[in-house]
Amino acid sequence: GIFFKCKDPKKVREWYQTHLGLQTNAYGAVFEWRQGADTSKKGFTQWSPFKETTRYFEPGTRDFMINYRVADLNTLVADLRKNGVTILDTIETYDYGKFVHILDVEGNKVELWEPYDDKYEEMGLKMGATTTK
Repeated sequence: GIFFKCKDPKKVREWYQTHLGLQTNAYGAVFEWRQGADTSKKGFTQWSPFKETTRYFEPGTRDFMINYRVADLNTLVADLRKNGVTILDTIETYDYGKFVHILDVEGNKVELWEPYDDKYEEMGLKMGATTTK
């Protein structure tokens, strides 16, 4: 996923919906795609503009944060820890996946997500959100 700071997230969401056809919701937009190993399974990528004053990207100092989908978050975090990577928090589990934040080599905050795509899609449908395809 792509998360970035902007002056007016609502205005940015509306602009992208009007001019580029993104199906936006209160959190941004969700891009739907098919998984390469099994094209019967969907995958999702989140796009979210944040208010420029957000502290969510801290301790990173950039105006963006990238969210990477991973297959086995517990094993990955153990490997990262062994290799001296800064793990910023503990793994949090939600109905739609597991999350943790790390710092890359330049101090950028990175979000790692082990998705439960079926549950993520179900949550979006309950919200009335549509995906951008």
